[in-house]
Amino acid sequence: MKTAIIIHGWPQKEEYYDINVSSPSNMHWLPWIQRQLLLKDILAQTPEMPKAYMPHYEDWKSTFEQFNIDEETILIGHSCGGGFLVRWLSENNIKVGQVILVAPWINPMYPTKIPREMFEPEFFTFDIDENLASKTAGVKIMYSTDDHAEVLESIKILKSKLKNVEFQEFTGKRHFTFKSMQTDKFPELLANIII
Repeated sequence: MKTAIIIHGWPQKEEYYDINVSSPSNMHWLPWIQRQLLLKDILAQTPEMPKAYMPHYEDWKSTFEQFNIDEETILIGHSCGGGFLVRWLSENNIKVGQVILVAPWINPMYPTKIPREMFEPEFFTFDIDENLASKTAGVKIMYSTDDHAEVLESIKILKSKLKNVEFQEFTGKRHFTFKSMQTDKFPELLANIII
């Protein structure tokens, strides 16, 4: 049975604890893409990662691995969630389905941009497996030319290290959030998913 796991990004602590703000797994386009996949009979999950405002890799990994992950599993990651998937795929030899990373971030500017008290630097202390696409049914990376400098630097690093990955460049989407896109719908992402 085809399934999907959609991993959210990294919210600020103030945003995380604001009762007027949706939880990270229910922000931006994540609920919309989950619903679109469910309508196509793909069991799609958007897990809430523990203490998303201060990500700890082992905690995220433990939560992620509670799901059955196999060749029928589509993996989608936004921002820090995309970076998490790059690390998880680099460090594990499990064959998965299609992987789509939206504005993946791997914290390339630590410690100048994101200090330790805001983010665990060890989260992205790993070697990128240049052949990680061989463990998948294909990897697509979507990014916007007007995103934050650290995301564009992440894209530059991923382009230099990863083999057999398709990069899709957009303009005007910034970090693919509701604020920058002015919509919670993301048809470009849906069009990339092999149903």
